[in-house]
Amino acid sequence: MQIRNTALISHQGAGKTSLAEYMLFASGVIQRLGSVEDGTTTSDYDPLEVERHMGINLSLLSFEWKETKLNLIDTPGYADFVGEVRSGLRVTEGAIVVICAASGVEVGTEQMWGDAERVDLPRLVFVNKMDRDNADFFSTVEGMKAKLSPRCLPLQLPIGSQSDFQGIVDLVTMKAYIGSTSEEAEIPSALQEQAEASRDRLVEAAVEIDDELISKYLEGEAISNEEIFAAIRKSTAAGKLVPVFVGSALQGIGIQQLLNGICYCLPSPEERDAFVAKSMATGNQEEIKLGQESPFSSLVFKTSADPYVGKLSYFRVYSGVISSNSQVWNANKNSMERVGQLFTVLGKNQQLLPQVAAGDIGVVARLSVTTTGDTLCAREHSMILEGIGFPHVNFSMAIRPETKTDLDKMSTALPRICEEDPSLQTRREPDTSEFIISGVGDSHLEIVKEKMRRKFGVAVRLDLPKIPYKETITVSTRAEHKHRKQSGGHGQYGHVLLELEPLPRTGGFEFAEKIFGGAIPQNYIPSVEKGVNEARQEGVLAGYPVVDVKVKLYDGSFHSVDSSDIAFKIAGAQALKKGLSQGEPVLLEPIMKLKITAPQAYTGDIMSDLNTKRGRVLGMNPSGGINIIDAQAPYSELVRYAIDLRSMTQGRGDFVMEFDHYEEVPAHVSQRVIDGVKKTGKGD
Repeated sequence: MQIRNTALISHQGAGKTSLAEYMLFASGVIQRLGSVEDGTTTSDYDPLEVERHMGINLSLLSFEWKETKLNLIDTPGYADFVGEVRSGLRVTEGAIVVICAASGVEVGTEQMWGDAERVDLPRLVFVNKMDRDNADFFSTVEGMKAKLSPRCLPLQLPIGSQSDFQGIVDLVTMKAYIGSTSEEAEIPSALQEQAEASRDRLVEAAVEIDDELISKYLEGEAISNEEIFAAIRKSTAAGKLVPVFVGSALQGIGIQQLLNGICYCLPSPEERDAFVAKSMATGNQEEIKLGQESPFSSLVFKTSADPYVGKLSYFRVYSGVISSNSQVWNANKNSMERVGQLFTVLGKNQQLLPQVAAGDIGVVARLSVTTTGDTLCAREHSMILEGIGFPHVNFSMAIRPETKTDLDKMSTALPRICEEDPSLQTRREPDTSEFIISGVGDSHLEIVKEKMRRKFGVAVRLDLPKIPYKETITVSTRAEHKHRKQSGGHGQYGHVLLELEPLPRTGGFEFAEKIFGGAIPQNYIPSVEKGVNEARQEGVLAGYPVVDVKVKLYDGSFHSVDSSDIAFKIAGAQALKKGLSQGEPVLLEPIMKLKITAPQAYTGDIMSDLNTKRGRVLGMNPSGGINIIDAQAPYSELVRYAIDLRSMTQGRGDFVMEFDHYEEVPAHVSQRVIDGVKKTGKGD
């Protein structure tokens, strides 16, 4: 049986899920149509998706249409879940870009088009919601040509629009198809001329792929419908043509033709270029021969953490065959995996499979070490397939458990959530002792919080992270402290003199001693150092760690009876605090390096916003309507930059941020930070 692996991609709200639902209905796999509003669709079955009326996870829908097996991957449309889209695009041979006829080409469509373009994926466009108010097929097509590609050409025209949308005209067969039953009819006379002109444009574009057809076309010879279909198929697979279909997912108009288009226009796994993998034996790239006789290789493109079923791994087979109840080699983890029952899914419904062969997609439960992006293969022919390019994380929050019980649960739930979604990262910030979770945007992290509560019963709070300020001194100074205490029996006596000098940035913290003539016995010097090191964890300005200072113990005195380790430790700590106060202390803040990518039209807004954030623009590199801006700005000004940039650029801007260096905080800002700490306690 022929296979088509296809991803459904679009901006949020263009109707992907409703379209997928009607495809299942048209193919007879489901008997009743679900709706997004009622939360009854096959692909949005997660309680969070039902509640929010939006896709959050990719969903696999496997079904048959006219002797072809379709593995349809319905992906989320919201920008924060682009990791799911990239997973879907990684394992498919084609994509259907869904565009709303009323809204036209939206920013999410442009971004996902770019993702599909980067992996060189053949595409079809489905202009949906022709029955909507303000639906306009022709202006939508013009928008596509301007914003996406001039290669977008209608394969169909709509009959009517908005409330009188009735059906479609097929420009190859020059027949009309009316209603959800696709009843064949003559083309309405009002559309005849437009249909003929559109057909000419389509044929002219399609025949370019074939020299023989070009000659025929130029010489005015008749070209058969079969030849045109073959040319369209070839041009689509080569990326030279993007056929545009039209219809309404809610009314079921144009769905059968789209299903035919997937089977006919998009390539099968065998027709795509050969796949390459890194051989673990030689370290070289090698070509994978598609086919069941080749050694087994597959890529895990999705992991789903379910507290009841356990972990589900979705995988695409590139060569060979995998059978239920067998063993496979995980080349990334160098480990054997025991494979239980294989199955395919239709949303959340499972259908058992004895085996999954090259080109197909399957699911297996409870693999022990395998995670998303891993290659499963035959041990004797170990190889690693290229992984999935997940988006970089741009938005970080501090994650805190609500109760002590939640703290224990959080440590097991978070790794499982991150395993399910590799576009999440977690780390502990040593300077603030906070647990930081980073994702693509604020909605992404909100969903994570909600998933933890629903799936694992863990209540957490998300707060903006504390800024890891540090403190240092700006002038050299000397300080002395004599710790003397008499309280019956042995007293306490420790006397130290310290010299403090500022070091250059990134100089760290140094402790040295230069004691002459045994002013302090050698055995007490480590205690002084210990006191100094403990005291430097809390500076004198706002309680932040002290850096870029060299402390030298140069003198002191001791008492033969009353001196002790603890006395010298206290003396060292107190002398340091005194020295820090005298050394004209200042606050240091982390400065981040930014690389911002955005359309040139937004450059002015981005620059003036950076100015308000105490930013410095280091350089600009315009390229093809896009500007790449290199800049630096304090981290304290950038904690919500993912949200700011998105609203400034209508979602078209992106950025990468990394730590660069520490710098002195300007006096007016410094005072605000110090006052804030005094008011609330350090960093709370």
